[in-house]
Amino acid sequence: MSEEKLRLEKLIEHWIEHNDEHGNRFIDEANKAERLGFMEAAEEMKNAAKASRSVSDHLWKAFERIKDSDL
Repeated sequence: MSEEKLRLEKLIEHWIEHNDEHGNRFIDEANKAERLGFMEAAEEMKNAAKASRSVSDHLWKAFERIKDSDL
C-alpha cells in the first residue's frame, strides 16, 4: 500500500471520528435546549446531527472504496 493511500485512509478515519463527536454533541446540546424551552432551536440542532451522520456515512463509503482499491 502506498504511503499516500495509507495517509488518506487515516485522514478519513480521523474525519469520521471527529464528525461523530460533533454529531453526538449536537444531540446533547439539543436536549439541553429543549429543557430550556428552545424547541425550534433544538429541532434544528437535531437536524444538524442527522446531517452529520449522513456526512459520516459518505466518508465511510469513501474510505471503503479507497481501502478496497487495488491502486
